[in-house]
Amino acid sequence: MAHHITHTIRVDSSASQIWEVLGDFSSIERTSHAVESSPILTDIKQGVGTKRKCYFYDKKSVVEEIISYKEGHSFSIVLSEFSMPMKSIEAEFSVEKVTENSCDITMSMDFVVKGGLLGWVMGALLLKPVLKRKVLKNELIGLAYHTISGKSVGHTMPESDALKLVKS
Repeated sequence: MAHHITHTIRVDSSASQIWEVLGDFSSIERTSHAVESSPILTDIKQGVGTKRKCYFYDKKSVVEEIISYKEGHSFSIVLSEFSMPMKSIEAEFSVEKVTENSCDITMSMDFVVKGGLLGWVMGALLLKPVLKRKVLKNELIGLAYHTISGKSVGHTMPESDALKLVKS
């Protein structure tokens, strides 16, 4: 049984500016405080079939492959080769224009936890809240922060004063 989570933030940046950063699949390390590097593993550099390997600061890694792609709007990925207690993980990123100078960016995730019913309960009670509050929210804030400021997020989230650039 899959769990679904989603998080959206509104930012004072055009949808095209956000997409320019988000669509660069080989450089999530500029927007994520957890990813140290993300080299592309395929000859395809953009669109369906593109794969990257995200190396995290904690020395773990995950492979992400684009499985659907709508230029300027959204893409979905499937994750593999991860150490989390999951059977499967898929995520989607999307950008929606609100005005010429603002947009909503959304990340959603569907995941299945190993362990049958006990795993499902653990997913519902523990993983869903943590993933939504920590992972999805921080990924979106990092994306917005980098797009607006031009600065890489680095190993830790920017200080709260710097995050004032981002409405979440």
